Amino acid sequence: MKQLAVLNKYFFKYKWLLLLGIFFVALSNYFRVLMPKTIRTALDYVFLSIKEYKLIEDSQLQEQVLATLGKNLLLFGGLVLAFALIMGVFMYFMRQTIIVMSRLIEYDQRNEIYAHYSNMNLKFFKENKTGDLMARISEDVSKVRMYLGPALLYFINLVSLFIIVIYSMLSVNVELTLWTLLPLPILSVSIYVVSNIINKKSAIIQKQLAVLNSQAQEVYSGIRVIKSYVKEHQFLHYFDDESEDFKSKSLELARVNALFFPLMILLISVSTLLTLYIGGIQIQKGVISPGNIAEFIIYVGMLTWPITALGWIASLVQQASASQERINEFMMVQPEIKEEKNAEELNNKFSVVFNKVSFTYPETNVQALKDVSFTLEKGEKLAIVGKTASGKSTIAELLVRMYDVDTGSIIIGDKDIKRISLSSLRRSIAYVPQDVFLFSDTISENIQFGLDHKVEQKDIEHSAKLAAIHDDILKLPNGYETLVGERGVTLSGGQKQRISLARALIKNPNIILLDDCLSAVDATTENEIVHSLNTTLAGKTTIVITHRIHAQMQYDKVIILEEGEIIEAGKPSDLNKPGTAFYELANRELATK
Repeated sequence: MKQLAVLNKYFFKYKWLLLLGIFFVALSNYFRVLMPKTIRTALDYVFLSIKEYKLIEDSQLQEQVLATLGKNLLLFGGLVLAFALIMGVFMYFMRQTIIVMSRLIEYDQRNEIYAHYSNMNLKFFKENKTGDLMARISEDVSKVRMYLGPALLYFINLVSLFIIVIYSMLSVNVELTLWTLLPLPILSVSIYVVSNIINKKSAIIQKQLAVLNSQAQEVYSGIRVIKSYVKEHQFLHYFDDESEDFKSKSLELARVNALFFPLMILLISVSTLLTLYIGGIQIQKGVISPGNIAEFIIYVGMLTWPITALGWIASLVQQASASQERINEFMMVQPEIKEEKNAEELNNKFSVVFNKVSFTYPETNVQALKDVSFTLEKGEKLAIVGKTASGKSTIAELLVRMYDVDTGSIIIGDKDIKRISLSSLRRSIAYVPQDVFLFSDTISENIQFGLDHKVEQKDIEHSAKLAAIHDDILKLPNGYETLVGERGVTLSGGQKQRISLARALIKNPNIILLDDCLSAVDATTENEIVHSLNTTLAGKTTIVITHRIHAQMQYDKVIILEEGEIIEAGKPSDLNKPGTAFYELANRELATK
């Protein structure tokens, strides 16, 4: 229960539903207990009537006794039926309160986890598999809901029924009650032992389920590569092995439950036998009536399901505890990128300054930047050029504050980036990352994804024309309403890059980051895009990250990175001289055309 204590805040939030649920459970059990009391009275009345019938010799009087007996039995039967109907009504209300409460908590918890995931920085997502994240927000939350709903409901029902039934039994005969309840301590010990076993096995099962989810998610995301390398059978065998492991662990848990339930039924049966034996002795002594025996047997029957449900409740609680522990593990991880309490909005100054910035990726300990400094005035265009892994994309990630610098500072306008609110910062920047991502939606929705409001179709088409993708879109079956599939799987690499570029341009940003966004585009289309960008990006602070120089792009400044350090920086006209890295790179690019 230690792991589940975090859920108490939800019980407080929905306290009225919980309290009403407990009230309805108590009322339901009160009318349930009235039924065996009525049956006891009816049976005692039958035995008394039979004795009276035997003592009377007049046949007319005997007929009257039988007629009265029939009417009274019908009355008793109607009374039992009425109690059952009332009990059923309150059972309906107890489900409408406690089960509804569990669904509301499930909704809140899932949203809370989703919001927590959304606030985490990139390190968190790089260190944890997507399948595991999904398992905790889906399967684990569902396991917790079973504790909040059915397990809690049946436990409250069990406690309530025990109190009312045992009080009723003690009021009839203390000795018979003690004999009837004798097997219960054995049951309690067995529940304690089995619960520990269930807890351990449940935790192992949930971890293995996360492995299966991660494997499936990775396979489906990389299905193109898997098929192209004919690795379907290899991954199938691997998944089959993991599934077999999951099956064996699940069967071990099922075997524990399979042994547990028959044991509880046996102990309940022993209670029934003790009731009949001890009760018979008590009847001979004249302490209780035959109706009391029937009443006690019905009481034992009433306790049968709640007691047998103890194992099921214990299993649900232990599984929920194991799942909540996995949820708590992630919920305790706090994002490293946080807004300051007095975070400020960006003003109209959109210059960018990197001042001796150094950065090492925390998840790999690879130093990406070393004392990088440059200044980019508002409206200027900067090209960042370098080989793979030279640190180019790191500059973009630091600028949108996916990470914080280790040393140095980044200034936008006249404010340190850490003093700017994250929403204001990222709304002012349009970022086209190297790894293009499209959502499983229409092209139109993907282009206007970054906007807080709907725009007219002409604006969507205008941005698509700037990105040289408009004509391609019109050739698709449904034009701008064409669904692109998961991660844009129905489109080519170049088409996805250009839609991503259109998504950035439609924002009309103050700062735009283009991270090698034309690598999959042919030379003709590239020239068309670069020409439109020269006009569109006029007056906007622009950083173009690339491994090659676009000769047609009108850059104000160029910096060349190598192993995280700036080896050359300046205006293109100043750098384009024999002996410079810029000159060699530009000439090498011209030679390949």
